Amino acid sequence: MHIDLPEKLYYSIGEVSEAFDVNASLIRFWEKEFEILKPKKNSKGTRRYSSIDIEKFQSIHHLVKEKGYTLEGAKEQLKILNKNFEVIKKLEKIKKALINIKSEL
Repeated sequence: MHIDLPEKLYYSIGEVSEAFDVNASLIRFWEKEFEILKPKKNSKGTRRYSSIDIEKFQSIHHLVKEKGYTLEGAKEQLKILNKNFEVIKKLEKIKKALINIKSEL
């Protein structure tokens, strides 16, 4: 799914709901259901979504709306993806260290 959002630091809930073609109430509901969705809120409680929040929302949207996962199934898949991401980060660190060692030889 291609998301049509302008390049900026923060997005309103209206912009996010329009980009994903969902109701703002669904976004607020998913914030309660998924721990990874934590947009910044100002003193009035207005939500501001960063590009990282958008990526997280896009992952949830893909799993639930496009792949047909239940909320619980999507939560499990996100845990698996997070573990895989952590492993990849560790492997990239090791690769960098090995490249540094090789260049010193």
